Amino acid sequence: MRRPELRSPLARAMAPVAAGLGFFTVLGLVMWGIASLMAGEQAQTTTFTPDRLQIGSITRWAESIDTDGPVLFPGLGTTSGERTLVLDHNGTNVEKGWVVYYAYPADRGPECAVEQVEGTDDFVDCEGRTLDVSELSPPTNGEYPIVEDRKTIFIDLGERPGDTTP
Repeated sequence: MRRPELRSPLARAMAPVAAGLGFFTVLGLVMWGIASLMAGEQAQTTTFTPDRLQIGSITRWAESIDTDGPVLFPGLGTTSGERTLVLDHNGTNVEKGWVVYYAYPADRGPECAVEQVEGTDDFVDCEGRTLDVSELSPPTNGEYPIVEDRKTIFIDLGERPGDTTP
């Protein structure tokens, strides 16, 4: 019995192309299957901001805050910039006494942003009132300072609006 032969030039040209397309289709399906197995059923969260913000040396920042007052970090952990945090330090021990506040008064909402009186612990709110740093709103979304290895200060940014939890 004779093997089938492709007689037309078109058939002889198309046979290797069709075989190549078939090979790459099968290879693609195998790769997709492997990737889906590796991914498993994990819930994926897309976050464009870090979970914590490294501020720097606790000694340097404690001295800076002692000299120039608390430090404002505008719009952290959000793409719209609505969460501004204030980092303060109390006491003489640079490893302790770190506090984080929101940059609005405790008796008002985020729409009443404060501005710092340069070089002091005082802030002026949207109504013109002068506030001490301790009168600012404490964080309600899990933000807090972290001293790591007794030398570096971080701010844990807590949960961000719109994050999904697995």
